[in-house]
Amino acid sequence: MGRNIQIGSSNKDLKLRMLSQIGTGRSSSPRRCSLLLEKGFTLIELMIVVTIVLILIGMAAANYAKVVQYTREAVLKFDLRTMREMIDHYTVDKETAPQSLEDLSSAGYLREVPVDPVAHNKEWAAKYDSVPLPPDQASTGIVDVNSKSTATALDGTKYSDW
Repeated sequence: MGRNIQIGSSNKDLKLRMLSQIGTGRSSSPRRCSLLLEKGFTLIELMIVVTIVLILIGMAAANYAKVVQYTREAVLKFDLRTMREMIDHYTVDKETAPQSLEDLSSAGYLREVPVDPVAHNKEWAAKYDSVPLPPDQASTGIVDVNSKSTATALDGTKYSDW
């Protein structure tokens, strides 16, 4: 319970008031009670805060979508550059162009055919040439590779044109 604090023998009212405050945890002062009631938020204030938070979330979601698309485009550029380099290396080493992208992975030039980060599959638009590029090349095959996606990039070009 509460502590009995002796201030003076003549202040019994003060002593009883302090005991009631300590024991119940409530203040007997009307001013203190009114301050506690005024500490809450109004409905308008809460609605304003929620609206501001929703606006910020909307802006962040739009930026997040652009970052994801930018990242997919960067991965696509890297994959295309790597596959084109490996097609060239394969053609020089084997003296014939690969007939499919799987030839690159089976010969060890690629670990596996990469997934197109825009189209979300392993299907690529391979370009074949009818004329052998080096004079000592035995047959024709893939000379270039592009994405099969018909979507448009952030810079306005089509992925299939990269």
